[in-house]
Amino acid sequence: MRNMDEMKNLINLLNEASKAYYQENREIMTDREYDKLYDKLVKLEDETGIVLSNSPTQNVGFEAVENLKKVAHEKELLSLDKTKQPEALRDFLGEHEGILSWKLDGLTVVLKYREGRLFQAVTRGNGQIGEDVTHNARYFKNVPLKIPFNGELTIRGEAVISYEDFEKLNEQLEMAGAEKYKNPRNLCSGTVRQLDSAVSAKRNVTFFAFGIMLAQTEFGDKKSDGLKRLNSLGFVSVDTVSVTASSVEGAVKDFEGKIKDFPFASDGLVLTFNSISHSSKLGQTSKFPKDSIAFKWKDEIRETVLLDVEWNTSRTGLINPVAIFEPVELEGTTVKRASLHNVSIIEDLQLGIGDTIKVYKANMIIPQIAENITKSGNLKLAPLCPACGAESVLRNNDGVKELICENPNCKAQLKNALVHFVSRDAMNIEGFSESTAEKFMEKGFIENYTDIFKLEGHRDEIVNMEGFGEKSYEKLINAIEKSKKVKLYNFIYALGIKHVGLAGAKLLCRHFANNLSAIAAAKFEELSDIEGFGEVISQSVSGYFQNETNMNLINEALKFIEFEKEDLAADAKLKGITFVITGDLEGFENRNELKEFIERLGGKVASSISAKTSFLINNNPASPSSKNKKARELGVQVITENEFNERFS
Repeated sequence: MRNMDEMKNLINLLNEASKAYYQENREIMTDREYDKLYDKLVKLEDETGIVLSNSPTQNVGFEAVENLKKVAHEKELLSLDKTKQPEALRDFLGEHEGILSWKLDGLTVVLKYREGRLFQAVTRGNGQIGEDVTHNARYFKNVPLKIPFNGELTIRGEAVISYEDFEKLNEQLEMAGAEKYKNPRNLCSGTVRQLDSAVSAKRNVTFFAFGIMLAQTEFGDKKSDGLKRLNSLGFVSVDTVSVTASSVEGAVKDFEGKIKDFPFASDGLVLTFNSISHSSKLGQTSKFPKDSIAFKWKDEIRETVLLDVEWNTSRTGLINPVAIFEPVELEGTTVKRASLHNVSIIEDLQLGIGDTIKVYKANMIIPQIAENITKSGNLKLAPLCPACGAESVLRNNDGVKELICENPNCKAQLKNALVHFVSRDAMNIEGFSESTAEKFMEKGFIENYTDIFKLEGHRDEIVNMEGFGEKSYEKLINAIEKSKKVKLYNFIYALGIKHVGLAGAKLLCRHFANNLSAIAAAKFEELSDIEGFGEVISQSVSGYFQNETNMNLINEALKFIEFEKEDLAADAKLKGITFVITGDLEGFENRNELKEFIERLGGKVASSISAKTSFLINNNPASPSSKNKKARELGVQVITENEFNERFS
């Protein structure tokens, strides 16, 4: 286990270093230090025979499938019988030992290994037939791709996404104008079932093993020993505790005490007999296995009265409803608000002010309305945006009714637009925080992003504001001045056009040879011809530049900013060629400068060596570094910076 902990620490450190270098243009360790740690990780993987999916030694390449293939389970995956009574667990155990564990609220997945390598991953589906999600399982945060185990091993577990990652992704979706997920379970299900593994790889899916379906007997008669063995093979098993009839109710209370700080959604516990031989004698009913039972958290439901529905305009114009009711005590805290998510939920509940409703905490965490007893249905939707007073619009988004503010100058949306505009990959104005944006908006200094370039006109007021002063003011103004010279693709990304990220902005600029006028005049059909642009992105870009208000703001901004000249290769001579860069450089200032040069010529730069790598650029091709070693193993040609210049400059 010590080796496993050391491997995980090395993986986290190396991945953090790669992210800092390739995504954030900073270094947290030298190449020498990186290679030393990388070699240490390789040695540990060789010694243990375990390779985790997020190891930097792996670069299997993202995979997209046309559809999810149906796969029949070798053994039907039955659901569990349920109880909400702790004493029923005592009766269930009788004189036998059991193990109690979290019942995670995610997506059940079966992993199959052959001769120590991940062979297939299948969702539970209807218990008899699931869907093949192997292409995504390879990118679960903690799934081993290789284990020291001969023959076949089939493991059942739960794929989950933490509350923290759920909140972060929903914020990103909201900023992009996409529909948010209702809960972590729905997010995880949608992620695991993505057709493109590049999407799921970004969402931090964690896998917790909770059972062995094949090869269990090789690990002994106790299921708890089997889970320990899985941990030694590199898996993470669900937390368990051994219990008897006399201790099970106390164990339930211990789990309940941990639920508020538990990072993943749990809708209860699972109790199973520890002995495999005893379990095998019990058989099953037509619906449930007889060796296990689920304990569901007994929802603490309180009756209260709906006082009001508060409407809040989000960053993308969605006007979200929040129920306000007479305060009630739930799970040890006072609750008086619950999100209603959208108009469809309001209609389904037939809500009206003064209705008697029942509320609870989903998974003992999130306040929800369980039921509307009186169902008056008299609730009126907000006719105006609560932030700007513009008329609200009711839209149907794939069967879900939503209320939207379409005013592009809505103040509720302005703050987010400003924060995005000044961010690192956009205009990169250091020191311009969200709180700064709020303060300047409140003072009336900023009504749109072009006002950022006019803040010198409010010098005296800013210097005397709380939290500011002469030094802070000068630092901010210098950062704004520095930002006025910017690459076109950074500016376009800063505009916050829906569905257009930094990569999309680069594609747009490359296609139109960095000509903003040509981009603004481009028709939908021409935009659709850009590789990587689909109908949604093309419509978004076309619609943005056809909007008179947007163009007026851009023309105003052009009075202050200057676009950095960028040499674009018309023939894109490096198209289809992938490089990896390592070591010190001589002609280029740093690796990021060389990376940008390669990308301008249509090439790609990857962070690690794979079979898809065309060249490794290293000024010390004879060094014993891990990247050189990997390149030799895969037949990747190692060239120096001078050789690169001779061939491609």
